[in-house]
Amino acid sequence: MKQYLLSVAMVDGAPPRPPDQNQRAYERVNEFNAELQAAGVWVFGGGLEPASIATVVREEDDQVMITDGPFAESKEHIGGFWIIAVDDLDAALAWATKATRACAEPVEVRPFQENPEG
Repeated sequence: MKQYLLSVAMVDGAPPRPPDQNQRAYERVNEFNAELQAAGVWVFGGGLEPASIATVVREEDDQVMITDGPFAESKEHIGGFWIIAVDDLDAALAWATKATRACAEPVEVRPFQENPEG
């Protein structure tokens, strides 16, 4: 099985959804999580706090620098993610289709790098 990251794209400054739509999205995501787990493809998943409260840790000139984040100066950030283990990209895309319908946000699919040691 190959692992894939399904990441939810969030846009800073986008108008918030009405509370009832937000609640329904949470319910659909919970149902989707249960479906992933029942299918045996769930590895890990979770929602993230806003990128505005991120902290960036980096090494520069042999010194560790800690700064307020986010790292990327962008309006688009990862709002949450799932890691799944499936046979191939087609299976990952099928799950991503369900994910985007559940959370009502765009979902990016990326495979994990292969372990060169097997």
